[in-house]
Amino acid sequence: MLLARLPNEPARHRMAVWRELRRAGAILIGTSTWAMPDVPAGGPLLDRVRELTDRAGGSLVALGASGYAPRDAERLLQRYHDARRDEWTEFEADCDKYLEEIAKEQRIRKFTLGELEEEEQSLDRLRRWYRDLRRRDVLGTPGASSAAEQLKQCEATFDSYAEQVYTAVGSPTTGD
Repeated sequence: MLLARLPNEPARHRMAVWRELRRAGAILIGTSTWAMPDVPAGGPLLDRVRELTDRAGGSLVALGASGYAPRDAERLLQRYHDARRDEWTEFEADCDKYLEEIAKEQRIRKFTLGELEEEEQSLDRLRRWYRDLRRRDVLGTPGASSAAEQLKQCEATFDSYAEQVYTAVGSPTTGD
């Protein structure tokens, strides 16, 4: 459990701490109270959050928490898994949108280098997002494997679309 106390102003300090905690997979329990799994990878994060908090003139208290009863620990673990599952679900929904976008471009035969570049940038964004989710999912939430398959499908679909674009761009036009 992390208890962070930060001054209200400037807000950038609170936002920096919030971003670091979210990036590491910590879950917000209540106002300025966060929980994160006690894993070795958490040490550097804790150091970074402590540094950001000190720089802002605030304070950070880190406590080991296991719950008073086994069901308390189970509930906390469930909240962690729920947060990760929600993130994986959102990621997969964006993958679906990506696949629909490419299908639309193929349907209307929009085989341009500009469109290909846009789709490649979108795929790169999905790849970065996937890496970020994997990094913060330190307990291996169920659902990550289907997201990996979804990303592979996006990559294969992009490769196919790229081939269509290169073929269309490389083909001489007729009728002139």
